[in-house]
Amino acid sequence: MSRPELVSLALSDPPERWRGLGFSIADSSLRVGDVGLELGAPGEGIVGWRVRGAESSEEIDGLPWSDSRADPSQWQASHPNGAVGIDHVVVATPDFDRTAAALDRAGLGLRRVRDAGGFRQGFRRLGAAILEIVEARGAPAEEPARFWGLVVVVEDLEALADRLGEHLGEVKPAVQPGRRIATLRDSAGLGTKLAFMDPE
Repeated sequence: MSRPELVSLALSDPPERWRGLGFSIADSSLRVGDVGLELGAPGEGIVGWRVRGAESSEEIDGLPWSDSRADPSQWQASHPNGAVGIDHVVVATPDFDRTAAALDRAGLGLRRVRDAGGFRQGFRRLGAAILEIVEARGAPAEEPARFWGLVVVVEDLEALADRLGEHLGEVKPAVQPGRRIATLRDSAGLGTKLAFMDPE
């Protein structure tokens, strides 16, 4: 069986908000690297995903599948803001062990888990992108896991900072050695938590 690969994400944000950040969009769809993004879906933030090679047709611990069957390989992939890929998609869960077990049953078992100083993080590569699970301490344990946000890789973080101005937070060192990251501020008007990062 082929390795699981993230195909696309469904997001609630209207296309014009992403276009304002320098993404090229056609018919509410775009591609960032190998991952498709479908905008304008009902809900808030990231509302669904498609993973090729997963062994489940049901939602995974509250993480719903997208209903779309579109082919992202045909979507816009060249962006004025220099976006070239999705580095990782972040999922928050109040019950790390429960979510990890659900992912394992779906053939998406975590490959690495680390203690980040009071909470755990788990990682699994899904093609070009990484799935990151973060333990949300203090949230009611019975709540499901939820998509929290994503990190986009751009060719030139300084150029993006100039382009977005006050909407982009400070460029600072990332956890990954030798890389930097900057988080989009709420003033940009996205329902999706979004950050930008240097290439590897």
